[in-house]
Amino acid sequence: MRVLVAPLNWGLGHATRCIPLVRRYLQEGAEVWLGGTGSSLRLLKSYFPELTSIELASLAIRYNAGRSQVTAMLRALPQLVWFVWGNRKKIAELVKTTAFDLIISDNCFGVWSEKCDCVYMTHQLHICLPKHWHWLEGIASKCHAHLYNKYKEVWVPDYAGEPNLSGILGHPKQIDKRVRYIGPLSRFENANGVEVPTVSDTYDVVAVLSGPEPQRTIFEQEIMARYMGKSEQVLIVRGKTDEPQLRISKQNITLVPTINDESLVGLLRAAKKIIARSGYTTIMDLHVLGLMEKAELHPTPGQSEQEVLVKDSVRGA
Repeated sequence: MRVLVAPLNWGLGHATRCIPLVRRYLQEGAEVWLGGTGSSLRLLKSYFPELTSIELASLAIRYNAGRSQVTAMLRALPQLVWFVWGNRKKIAELVKTTAFDLIISDNCFGVWSEKCDCVYMTHQLHICLPKHWHWLEGIASKCHAHLYNKYKEVWVPDYAGEPNLSGILGHPKQIDKRVRYIGPLSRFENANGVEVPTVSDTYDVVAVLSGPEPQRTIFEQEIMARYMGKSEQVLIVRGKTDEPQLRISKQNITLVPTINDESLVGLLRAAKKIIARSGYTTIMDLHVLGLMEKAELHPTPGQSEQEVLVKDSVRGA
């Protein structure tokens, strides 16, 4: 069986939640290919360097520095159209020479083919919009559904009933018959045996950052301003897969680009507080590790989905 797994390059969450899927298919003896671009593909290749990878169409969304992302999304519309078209073209060319049994697209629009089974994975069956744009949510959700109407199945990485993690996003009133709830996905799902590090290696606060710029950098600066010179020892995992693994110390704050999973799990378990964006993959990771109760989650300004998740995800904690 040959499987192509392709996550959207919009932060690192789509890529990291594909890691357990790749592992499962490899355990079943499948030949897995990785598709994507940018930091998402680099991340997957760092976990699975032996697998074949292909570059898909690029998408580089840049957020506004302010609290509204409406204009950022409007600016991105032409790029999104080209993104879908580019992926359709690349996949059509690929399947001419390579036969796939299954293609899994994690919100990676346009990644499908008529020549094999295709699955679309998302936690947003219902699209939430900012306060003054609520009246367009039905239209936005239908537009999203149009993007995945060619897929055989739609997978939602969440529980089917209550309690659940995605709230209204993954559990709208009307659900397409192709939808399957496959349970939360986390690269930490086998981390129960990881030990907490020694006291000398722990931090009071661990902040895990990701997401589009400039909001990722703004969040990092806010955390540093909040804790610089204070009594707490703080670790900031910057989520920068494209930078050298340099450790930077500034008074009581330590910054690292990334950190391996085993070390991160130990540090998160030992920390008194965890700070992160309220992205869905982060919520799944914290839920699987049983750490939601000490997490301080901040939605990306203007990202309504994350605002909803801050309120709704506690039901699955």
